[in-house]
Amino acid sequence: MSTVHHARWVLPISQPPIENGWVEVEAGRIIAVGSDHSAPSARHRAHSTEHPAPSTEHVTVILPGLVNAHTHLELSWMRDQVPPARSMPQWVERLMALRRTVGHEPSEPIADAIRESRAAGTMLFGDITNTLASYEPLAASGMSAAVFRELLGFNVVDPDGTVKGAQAQLEKLRPVARLRSSVVPHAPYSVSPALLRAIADASKDARVSIHLGESPDELDFLRSGRGAWRSLLTSLGAWTDQWRPPGTGPVDYVASHGLLNHRLLAVHCVHLTERELAMLAQADASVVTCPRSNEWVGAGVPPIERFYRSGVRVAVGTDSLASVGDLNVFSELRLMRQIAPGIPAREILASATRHGADALGFGDTLGTIEPGKRAELITVRVPGGAADVEEYLLSGIDPDQVTWVGGRD
Repeated sequence: MSTVHHARWVLPISQPPIENGWVEVEAGRIIAVGSDHSAPSARHRAHSTEHPAPSTEHVTVILPGLVNAHTHLELSWMRDQVPPARSMPQWVERLMALRRTVGHEPSEPIADAIRESRAAGTMLFGDITNTLASYEPLAASGMSAAVFRELLGFNVVDPDGTVKGAQAQLEKLRPVARLRSSVVPHAPYSVSPALLRAIADASKDARVSIHLGESPDELDFLRSGRGAWRSLLTSLGAWTDQWRPPGTGPVDYVASHGLLNHRLLAVHCVHLTERELAMLAQADASVVTCPRSNEWVGAGVPPIERFYRSGVRVAVGTDSLASVGDLNVFSELRLMRQIAPGIPAREILASATRHGADALGFGDTLGTIEPGKRAELITVRVPGGAADVEEYLLSGIDPDQVTWVGGRD
């Protein structure tokens, strides 16, 4: 038996907004979407569900659940414990010092972060993990995720064996249909060339996420082999004199190691040039922007308007609770709008839904309101007088404005 969900506005993302729209759902799947001018068949009207707002001063909007394409759920216990820094290497040193104070990543803060994300409208994660501590909480939550088992190692003796060891860890995980795992590198300054190549060779058709062009220090390191990242590697005993700076930018560097393709998620990209963004666009790779975190860690302000102008696929992430106050993707969208006032609201909303799902490899089932896709849908309560509901959704939405419909609760 199907159910029809009505709202003042339906935002399919795959087509323009539908005023006085409806979405028909059966067995957790979308079977039709339309307006009151194309109402579903009479046999379904008895099972129709209205979504009125609490008062006549508000209306409801139905849209796909949001995609947080980059976070680190296992770091959720660090909320409010790593202060902002003037530079990213400085912030990373603080994070590493804090992480050394524990023997494992506690699961309760991870579960809390997942629940908070769900309450704020998120349906899909791109989760970075070094320990796989987030896997079971994700499995228990029923949420969908690309689980990226991240490797670090600038002076690795056996890169192929390191990758095989990480893959063996993934093979031992309890299979969950909504969770897809792969082995990925951390960043150009923390992963050796041989390990980058080994990850690329082993990735096959899997998505690969990498922190790229995040800080000026990364660019300096790749050009000269000097700077704060080298100092940190030396202090950790990870530096090797066998490494030679390539004298290139981050995109050319990962391209030379086989990572530049449509499966790549280039996270942050704060300091990439127009040429580098064009390279990512030509390869059909994705940029994942996390502007609140960039500000917190001292990485700078991402050039969001340039991202969109380049034609590259733009997705949205929050990064971890070590560098943001919450995992609410709507909060990320608010800052994106402030940074990039010239980008149409519709394009930014697509980044938080369709483009995020496509980037993570879930675009065939999630990210838009279309027949055949999973009905992971939210309604958002907005003021009845809002002149542009798409623009209003970029102004900052609180969890108490969000309700789940269509799929599981």
